[in-house]
This record gives sequence, C-alpha cells and structure tokens, in this order.
Amino acid sequence: MSPTLEPAQTAVVVVDMQNGFCHPDGSLYAPGSEAAIDPIADLLERAREAGVQVLYTRDVHPPEQFADAHYYDEFEQWGEHVLEGSWEAEIVAELPVEDEDHVIEKHTYDAFYQTELEGWLNARGIRDLVFCGTLANVCVLHTAGSAGLRDFRPLLVEDCIGHIEEDHREYALDHAEWLFGEVVSSDDLEF
Repeated sequence: MSPTLEPAQTAVVVVDMQNGFCHPDGSLYAPGSEAAIDPIADLLERAREAGVQVLYTRDVHPPEQFADAHYYDEFEQWGEHVLEGSWEAEIVAELPVEDEDHVIEKHTYDAFYQTELEGWLNARGIRDLVFCGTLANVCVLHTAGSAGLRDFRPLLVEDCIGHIEEDHREYALDHAEWLFGEVVSSDDLEF
C-alpha cells in the first residue's frame, strides 16, 4: 500500500547532502551518497509541486568542537570534516536550497540534538517526516530514530538514501523499519 501524505503536515528532510560527503573531492566522499543526488532532486520536485515543506540538515563542525571532548569525538572517528565555513559544509549545487526551504545546522549525527528542529516542526503542525540523504547508517538513521521517539512518523525513502557500503544501507533500513519507522520507495510516495 502506498502511503498518502497530507502536504500541510509533511516535510521532506534532506540529511547532509553536502560536498564533503557527496562530491568526489570531499574528504568523506562516498559514491553511494553521490548516487542519491538525482533521485532526491526528483523527490524534491514532486514534494514542492504538492506544497510539501522541504528541510535540509547540514552537518557543520567548528574546528575546536571536540578539543575538550571526554569521549565523543567525531574527528577521531572520521577525521576533520565539514568544517564550519568550508566548501565541504555546503549543500551540493545539484540540490539548491529554495527561499521557502528551511536549513537546520547540526553538530552531531542527530539533527534533533541541541537544535531548533523539534520546535520548528511542532510550530507548523508537521507530523510526517520523509527522510532522504546520507549516510544511511549514521545521520539518517540517528535523525529518523530520534524523530520516531518524539512521535513524528518517519518514512525512509530507500532509493534516496546514500551509503558507504550497500550492507550499511540495508542494515539501516531494516533497523528503522523494525524499530521506529517505515521504509518506502519514492515511486510509492503520494503527496
């Protein structure tokens, strides 16, 4: 059954489609992330035509963010990436941010953590969140899971989600569907 979504209560959340992850010159480039660009562009076109809100997340790190870290240090895990003010931190040119779109800057995997995202969605009566972007088993999974725990309805669009390894994407989608959300294809979505 194809999920039918009410445009006024729905947002498409484009997770971290940034140069650092999606462009071949990016420090954390993954071909699976670049491959998600065109399907996401098609999804956004359909969503905007239906009047659905589009929201982008941008993973951005001040250079000193983890200098005093006790345990959590993304630079230790991944190396320095998407530094504040850098070309890597910018959203890819193929997915331009429109005037009516909203951008959430985040400093960790979960776009709800210490951001205005939850309040922004609640203030607009948005309940259903259509997730696309990258990486499947990192920022997409953590943000969609956090949405589910906050009683939003997370729908993960399987053909619009980037990954490093195909197994990572499959794991993330299986995990999401089992615990907190729904997995759909872009062809099955109706706005």
